[in-house]
Amino acid sequence: MEEISWEDFEKVDMRVGTVLKAEKFEKASKPAYKLEIDFGELGIKKSSAQITKLYDVDELIGKQIIAVVNFPAKQIADFMSECLVMGVVQGDDVILLDVERKAENGKRIL
Repeated sequence: MEEISWEDFEKVDMRVGTVLKAEKFEKASKPAYKLEIDFGELGIKKSSAQITKLYDVDELIGKQIIAVVNFPAKQIADFMSECLVMGVVQGDDVILLDVERKAENGKRIL
């Protein structure tokens, strides 16, 4: 993989947020959830996340996650995804990145 500069890394705006709402995304071509995530001063953003193998809707509510918030919005079926939830890809599974301790929503990841 090509090396990047610190300036390149600083362009990626990763923030902590709390999942407020999660539901099955029936119209997605691959199994996914629709999420609404509170990013504090940045507001509430929506995301489509293919995390259905390891996570149930109920356990996602209130979970703090890490997401990239400065990608352009992306239309997925009839849903506009506004951020990219971060995770570790392990085979066909995605393990969400989260915080060790409760953090203030919207704080930047460095």
